[in-house]
Amino acid sequence: MQVPLLRLQCGCNSYEWGKPGKSSAAARYASATPGDSFKMEAEKPYAELWMGTHPSNPSKDLHTGRTLLDLVQDNQALMSTEISERYQQKLPFLFKVLSINKALSIQAHPNKKLAAQIHERDPKNYPDDNHKPEMTIAITPFDGLCGFRPLNEIAHFLQNVPSLRELVGDGAAKKFEDAVKGQETSEDSSKAESNKKALREAFTALMNSKPEQVEKLAPKLIQQAQDEGSQFAGSGGPSNDGKELADLMVRLNGQFPNDIGLFVTFFLNYVKLDVGEAMFLKADDIHAYLSGDIIECMASSDNVVRAGFTPKFKDVETLTGMLTYSYAPIAEQKMAPREYHHCKLNQAAYSSNSSALLYDPPIEEFAVVRAALKAAGAKVTFEAIEGPSIIICTSGKGSIAVGPKKEELSEGFVYFVGATAEVVVESKGEGEFVAFKAFCELEGGEGDSVAGGKI
Repeated sequence: MQVPLLRLQCGCNSYEWGKPGKSSAAARYASATPGDSFKMEAEKPYAELWMGTHPSNPSKDLHTGRTLLDLVQDNQALMSTEISERYQQKLPFLFKVLSINKALSIQAHPNKKLAAQIHERDPKNYPDDNHKPEMTIAITPFDGLCGFRPLNEIAHFLQNVPSLRELVGDGAAKKFEDAVKGQETSEDSSKAESNKKALREAFTALMNSKPEQVEKLAPKLIQQAQDEGSQFAGSGGPSNDGKELADLMVRLNGQFPNDIGLFVTFFLNYVKLDVGEAMFLKADDIHAYLSGDIIECMASSDNVVRAGFTPKFKDVETLTGMLTYSYAPIAEQKMAPREYHHCKLNQAAYSSNSSALLYDPPIEEFAVVRAALKAAGAKVTFEAIEGPSIIICTSGKGSIAVGPKKEELSEGFVYFVGATAEVVVESKGEGEFVAFKAFCELEGGEGDSVAGGKI
């Protein structure tokens, strides 16, 4: 059997919301691979680099041209027999780079049961029957909407943004305020369920607004943002900056004029991630990405239920019916990485304060390690695992080795690493070298649970 280290050629999708030309990390990384399959155009928007076996855009072995899907189906040992059988001979995860210049749709991804139902009902808009939990790690500063705000913030906005209250309806708004008053942060399970019910009713009332009402009230909302500035919406709410929120309204309206998504923003957390920060989105969690370059890892699915900030198919009934209606402050939306113990850093790595951090979501399909090597000669050796990996370099110059096979690993280079292979990654240039490793591992890997990339 050949050494299980394969340089991949990965497809880059052009969507209207992507960043143009070289400003797009997805495009720069795609252009790092030789061949005629990708030619960057200066003004064309580039949105997503796909790394994996998903049939919509499967990666290929650079040297043979065969798809990664073909290769892992022909040789189960590349993923391990257990993982191959469990996931129908497909990679359990889809690894991506997203470059976001314009807001993506307000959306959620279905759980497995719902995915099967909507795929059977509408295969055109829901192309597979899998769930799609996903994790986002910032490679440039990022902002987005993620999960429902604390209830007292939503109540604050209903009282300080007249156009929002009118769209939700005064009766529905008052019903929400009365239902949650005094128990916004209660940990009592019955009160929490009552809160979720009230939130669901208010949000559903908003999402079922008539388009002509949205068209009428959106200009009033933008006018209020422009007039009030730093005092917008009663200074923006308990944990929000008024000017930041006012600027956000104007920015989003410039992208999607008079859209229902402007009003949805008052129900959702506005989250900003610095480089290396991350958030995890469970199935049925509402979110929208707004700007930045990110690493994204998800279960291998392309199912998206949309309801705002999009010209694509909207499915308000499915969206409002599927959401968890969990509510929490921003801090709880972010996920904290921890030191990855199944690797070794050499002396140059230790002395330069290099790191290997694990982002470990509570699901079995994937986890991600971010290796940041801060000196030439700094090296990280990843122990062999019983599962497949994909590695992408996002900055710097270095090398990757499996056994006697050693190849260049520089910005945009992508490699597949087969199961049971020890991998050595080394920095060779000046400045910081950063690589991300997505993997699925059998139980008994990083922890004792079956979560976070372990089966």
